[in-house]
Amino acid sequence: MSDVEKYGLDLHCTMMLEEYQQVQPALERLCRWAHEKIRSSVRDAGLMITACESRVKTEASLAGKLELKGGKYAFLSDITDLVGVRVITLYSVDVDKIAAIVENLFTVDWANSVDKRKSHSLDSFGYNSLHFICKVPPEVYQDPECPQINDYSFEVQMRTTLQHMWAAIYHDTGYKSDVEVPQEYLRNLNRLAGMLELADDEFSRIRTGINDYRRKVQSLVASGHFDDVPLDGDTFRSYLSLHPFDRLNHSIAVVNQAEIHEISLMPYLEVLRYIGCRTLGDVERIRKDEGDDAYRMAVHQIGGTDIDILVSSIGLQSLCSVTLIKQGGGQKELEKMYELLSGPSDYNAHRASRVLQQAVLLGIKTN
Repeated sequence: MSDVEKYGLDLHCTMMLEEYQQVQPALERLCRWAHEKIRSSVRDAGLMITACESRVKTEASLAGKLELKGGKYAFLSDITDLVGVRVITLYSVDVDKIAAIVENLFTVDWANSVDKRKSHSLDSFGYNSLHFICKVPPEVYQDPECPQINDYSFEVQMRTTLQHMWAAIYHDTGYKSDVEVPQEYLRNLNRLAGMLELADDEFSRIRTGINDYRRKVQSLVASGHFDDVPLDGDTFRSYLSLHPFDRLNHSIAVVNQAEIHEISLMPYLEVLRYIGCRTLGDVERIRKDEGDDAYRMAVHQIGGTDIDILVSSIGLQSLCSVTLIKQGGGQKELEKMYELLSGPSDYNAHRASRVLQQAVLLGIKTN
């Protein structure tokens, strides 16, 4: 008695199971290659996924499939899910983008591929995956040691994280349960499925809206319509991409023939809000109106020193200090500004006192 005869299958199915044992190494190699090819291609396309999973159907699982449906398969190669890859995305709109990648990588058997998202059944949400049945064309990849790689199909499932979560829950509590689930529980499961489907769609709409907003902001910033742009993390980052403080920094650096070391200016977002900036137009007005006094303050700080490296925040920090002083800010307000930049420190009081003294010497007064 062979080791596959233990499953009690008919001769035809037993022969297919024996063939499976022979080609299993090739299937394992196909699985690894397809998994890595899809994963790397999705990454190169800049798409965010939560998981990329793969597996080769186990012998026991194949035996169970043959026991139920063995008569419909003439050859082992007719079974399309011996190898499976599943790609799980955050957003439903990305499923089609990943599908396009898969279509370009492999030969897709459209007759056996299924778009389950077109189902309108109430309990279909968790199975709204897009399923492609694929083969690897020899011109894309072939292995002389495993020529069967190009003969066998594999399945690629593409679904969202919420769809995947729902499928796992439904599989655990639903149709494969040994105990028939009462209608009231099935109804509640289907209600939950509807909520998750709405959430899936809403997440995609929100992301699309945010991306549209960012594109609009970038266009406004590029065109110089700063008063129309609220000051927030995205808009400030776009504004900084224009290098608005470079000219002031270089003017200051020339005094000591210093080099400028670039650092992130994003920590100054909270400082700018603290001194009253609500739009990029407010920041731009400070840059233009207070640039001369900011230059004088920075030069006063480094003058007579041998400092030959300056950080790229020197201009913006001087602008914020001058603006705060002209608004009537004193020791307490300047300490708060430095705390926003670098956290609580006893040194903040010393810095604030020194800057106030410099402002007096330079004649920088409250407006």
